[in-house]
Amino acid sequence: MLEARHTMDAPTTTSADNGTSGENGTNDGGGWFSPRKRGAAGPATPHTEGRATGEDGEGRIASPSRPVAAIRPVGTGADRASATQSRGVPGPAERNASEARAPLAGAPYAPMPPAPAPEAAAHQSAAPISPAHPTAYEQDINASPDAILVRRTMAEIGPVADKVTSYFYALLFVRHPDLRAMFPAAMDTQRDRLLKALLTAAEHMDNTAVLVDYLRHLGRGHRKYGTQPAHYPAVGEALIGALSRYATTTWNHETEAAWVRTYTTISQVMIDAAAENERHAPAWWHAEVVSHDLRTPDIAVITVRPDQPYPFLAGQYTSLETPWWPRIWRHYSFAGAPRSDGLLSFHVKAVPAGWVSNALVHHARPGDVLRLGPPAGSMTVDHTTDSGLLCLGGGTGIAPIKALVEDVAEHGERRPVEVFYGARSDHDLYDIDTMLRLQQSHPWLHVRPVVDGRAQLPDAVREYGPWNEYDAYLSGPIGMIRSGVDALRGIGIPFDRIRHDSLEDLVAAAD
Repeated sequence: MLEARHTMDAPTTTSADNGTSGENGTNDGGGWFSPRKRGAAGPATPHTEGRATGEDGEGRIASPSRPVAAIRPVGTGADRASATQSRGVPGPAERNASEARAPLAGAPYAPMPPAPAPEAAAHQSAAPISPAHPTAYEQDINASPDAILVRRTMAEIGPVADKVTSYFYALLFVRHPDLRAMFPAAMDTQRDRLLKALLTAAEHMDNTAVLVDYLRHLGRGHRKYGTQPAHYPAVGEALIGALSRYATTTWNHETEAAWVRTYTTISQVMIDAAAENERHAPAWWHAEVVSHDLRTPDIAVITVRPDQPYPFLAGQYTSLETPWWPRIWRHYSFAGAPRSDGLLSFHVKAVPAGWVSNALVHHARPGDVLRLGPPAGSMTVDHTTDSGLLCLGGGTGIAPIKALVEDVAEHGERRPVEVFYGARSDHDLYDIDTMLRLQQSHPWLHVRPVVDGRAQLPDAVREYGPWNEYDAYLSGPIGMIRSGVDALRGIGIPFDRIRHDSLEDLVAAAD
């Protein structure tokens, strides 16, 4: 079962380095937002509204009607330091904070290009917004100017998100056709994940602590896709092109500059995190299937042996790729605490039309080799406290809950652990015997199966307690998590003591 508080899918790949930068896939040293030169044939093809494929009237991809603002090319931290010194430009530590306000205020990354001078800004027409009806972001006195502009754009494109997504990929693949190989053959599996990740990061640009952690995780995770620094400019170029096409009322030079600064910072955090991670961890691990236990017709417990040590914490998850569907990765939680023999187990339920889950349940056999991305997730036990654990696991969501129980046991703690194991039927309590054996071995553990039709999981949780001294953990179907969170908040458990799978990622990685 997936456990993912901070995960968003991105371009998937098995390639190593087929990146491009600049115009027409060349790395000519020009900035990726540098003005484009028009060919001898004349001006860029005008846009044709409403074409989700991003094509013009003659079947060609329409180019932006004008170039976007120039920015510095991105690279690793070492690249930036070398470049700034060679140009005689002060490094980040030497810049005066008044030069520009980066979207991630306080983050130790390259400062963004300065905002337009007042005289230049005077010639830019901002979209009219009535003072009598300010947006929610404008009512937030802590929102940065860039955040207001970025979120205003996002509010406008919301109703046409599908068209924005289609146009984004059309621009990306036409301008950089070599990047198409980094994505799954069937783009319906990719859907809007990459663009959604970018927009999610942009929307939370003022929440520095959370966003930087999220972006660092993304940057490390993107290594398994073969993502290189040169790929980020191409994605940013397509992002700006798609936004400028569909944000017809809010887009202007000022808004464009805000998006350029925001995306530059986002990409730089990710690039730096990947470069740092590369020094001590592989991009992926090969893992051989050593056992395949079919518990029910559609649920399997799969155990694999990584080709090298795989460090992780109980409650975390990984991304997994099968040989049957290259470049398609799905997230699964570890079904146990770290073991001395290095083996890893996962609980997988085959879902309708689920490519990866069906391959793992119905086709995987001992000897098959899978690929694992790096571990991630924060649904872990804080061993510096003695708070009890209140765990709600539904279906294969019992996998990370089992790992948490084993983790507490291995630390020799006797803190109370209460597990509510929810299922639609007795048949779906596929791992109840394992949980009951753990209960017999540890007097501090109580396991309570809850089957639909006889009881509802939130009602069962309310019946016991009180839970004032407990930290809550939830893992399972999206509906169970929503109702579980409501129930826990209703009985007084503070939000910051409730940890659960990301609802967005549960939807995105459902198969």
